[in-house]
Amino acid sequence: MPPSTRRPSPPRQLNEAAQLADQLQAGYTKRDIARIINRDPSLVSQFYTKNKGAAFVPALTHVLTAVHTAGITDTNELAALAAPHITRRTTTSGNRARVRTKAVLITPTGTGTGRVGAQAIASGSTRLRPLIAEAARQNLRLAFTVRLAKTGYLHASGSRTDSPGIRRDVIQRADHTEERSYGSAATGGFDATDFARRVDAAGGDVTAAVHQWLAESGRINPDAHINHLEVRTWRPR
Repeated sequence: MPPSTRRPSPPRQLNEAAQLADQLQAGYTKRDIARIINRDPSLVSQFYTKNKGAAFVPALTHVLTAVHTAGITDTNELAALAAPHITRRTTTSGNRARVRTKAVLITPTGTGTGRVGAQAIASGSTRLRPLIAEAARQNLRLAFTVRLAKTGYLHASGSRTDSPGIRRDVIQRADHTEERSYGSAATGGFDATDFARRVDAAGGDVTAAVHQWLAESGRINPDAHINHLEVRTWRPR
């Protein structure tokens, strides 16, 4: 029998959102595009793999026009331009569709942990905001660990004026950064409700709220840059 010959499948036609994203990728990454439309980068990938993104076509079109005709390149400016053009999708009945979000995991004892690295820090560590908000709702206590350049701290490692004066809460790294923990179950930690207010006052920017507290309390230089951030919660006894 002659060998069967399969015809190659025709290339898949990209939807409009993917085509617009392709044009933007001449100067921006998928992560940049996600930041502009205020969504997760995985959604941008789904423009190509799962035919999603119809709700973002007006915003992406507006952004592309701003880039090509007005010469606007800053992602924050483009995000501000895109925001009014992003609408929530609707169900068949015409109601707004619910947006699936990641659950905030806090155990019955109140224990919860959230960590962010350099990329999330740059966008305000927003993934930590739901954890802090839920901790405030449950009247939990809160502690956090920051990592920044050694030169950014105003007090020596283990200083009682800084963290609790306990060296085991300080981790020095080879890249000349240092991790320091603030608050613990032993010292009582911080009121999550108060911290949630700080985050709200900073427009939801957790990084800015933590930085402001550290600077105001005389622990870091005002121009110090946080590289990593961890938040921990627990229920007070």
